[in-house]
Amino acid sequence: MASTDQLSTPSAPGRSLRREIGLIGLMWASVGSIIGSGWLFGAQKAVVVAGPAAVISWAIGAVAIILLALVHAELGGMFPVAGGTARYPHYTFGGLAGMSFGWFSWLQAVTVAPIEVQAMIGYARHWSWADGFQHPNSTLTHSGLAVAVLLMAVFVAVNFLGVRLLARTNSAATWWKIAIPLFTIFVLAITHFHGSNFGSGGFAPFGAKGILEAISTSGIIFALLGFEQAIQLSGESRNPKRDIPRAVLGSVAIGAVIYTALQVVYIAALPRSAFAHGWGNLNYPGISGPFAGLATVIGLGWLAWILYLDAIVSPAGTGLIYTTATSRISYGLSRNGYAPQLFEQADQRGVPWFGLIISFVTGVICFLPFPSWQQLVSFITSASVLMYAGAPLAYGVLRKQLPDWDRPYRLPAGQILSPLSFVVASLIIYWAGWDTLWRLGIAILLGYLLLGSYAVYARSRHLPNAPDLDWHAAQWLPVYLLGMGVISWQGSFCEKTGCGATGNLPLWWDILVIAVFALAIYYWAVAVGLRTEAIEHNIADVEVVEAGGH
Repeated sequence: MASTDQLSTPSAPGRSLRREIGLIGLMWASVGSIIGSGWLFGAQKAVVVAGPAAVISWAIGAVAIILLALVHAELGGMFPVAGGTARYPHYTFGGLAGMSFGWFSWLQAVTVAPIEVQAMIGYARHWSWADGFQHPNSTLTHSGLAVAVLLMAVFVAVNFLGVRLLARTNSAATWWKIAIPLFTIFVLAITHFHGSNFGSGGFAPFGAKGILEAISTSGIIFALLGFEQAIQLSGESRNPKRDIPRAVLGSVAIGAVIYTALQVVYIAALPRSAFAHGWGNLNYPGISGPFAGLATVIGLGWLAWILYLDAIVSPAGTGLIYTTATSRISYGLSRNGYAPQLFEQADQRGVPWFGLIISFVTGVICFLPFPSWQQLVSFITSASVLMYAGAPLAYGVLRKQLPDWDRPYRLPAGQILSPLSFVVASLIIYWAGWDTLWRLGIAILLGYLLLGSYAVYARSRHLPNAPDLDWHAAQWLPVYLLGMGVISWQGSFCEKTGCGATGNLPLWWDILVIAVFALAIYYWAVAVGLRTEAIEHNIADVEVVEAGGH
């Protein structure tokens, strides 16, 4: 196999991406994405949905993400290219699937930075000078919108300074982002740990449904997402074959341990008065900033000040790296022929500048229809997991069609874990609820309109990178998307009453239906995936210059 350790000048106009990031930079890019606003809100929102059994929700969420990360670790080592998650389905299923999962990837990444900005502004309301940035219902005021746009501009400006400075900036922020949650865990554990809280009001007052619903709707999966950032930046890694798998798996392990411990100490530190009326009615002064408010209530005002400061630093670091990821995903979409080649142009620092500008514009637009942190989390969770679901399918095809391809990391029992990870991804999407999924369906249709129109235009003008849509290899995709929608509509997972779900599929039966449906789609997709020659052609067509060829 040809080496992928050096990056040559791309065939597209502009300059190449630069391979300047080491293992720590890659791992910190992922950890910095995982430890963001999720730790500030996730524990409180999970306990409201699941009660003290939220610790089980975190464990299930961690296992689910680890399964997906294991699959991505093998693929990331095989194909160390920029915007990797947007490319694997393209290699194995051709244009239609590649375009679809590329859109899911971009949609997920471009909306994370606005979420983090919302978190920063929400916590900043603790200070009187920032109280006017949001209305009481958490929507942005005119001054809040101006601040949000300014913060988005800062994210973009740092990215324009180059990937080396970005890696250093993010590494410094990530050390802080890891230190503060660990310090919080330590302080709460030794000063206010009341083990009896786990039995008060029932360990699982909302039953199994609450435990499962918390995984998607309370921000657990959202909090644990981000491991793919090392993969998105793999086209800029100094030693991708060695470092990508280590960065992916290491970042998931760090994030899962920190978040589970945070949930435990949060529940244990709560005063009894906070959940006197039940876990679903959890309340105490300052709960809008859950950990900082709790620290104030239990007499740790000094810790609260540190946490309010961290509420600026942690989301900022995550927003910064997702702004980077968005431009790399659009770079990958362009390399695959789904977007204009303008997205591939890089400036003298190797930064894909047009993708950054579009990331900024789209992020600003997100403040208008989604004006608060809570309104975006379930939506982004579903888009994220839908993006990740393409990797197990691509994995199955690559193991079948390219069994001898160089794999720096080979997943043990991959033929079992890969379909299992696809089932888990489908369950997480389902648990988000019908009121989230029908909105996601509209966003998917918008993506088909935008990217599909360009693909048709590119083919009609005989542009050199015009993609072949490969309808036969992607015949399973519309069945999967529509099927997931129908099952969700017939299920009972919904964030609010009257959302439109029928409830005809009771709990456990719905899980069985999802599992059987997902397995059928998995093996169908593997059966109709592209043959060896077509896959190698797709890889070479996009990567021959970028990665040195095959």
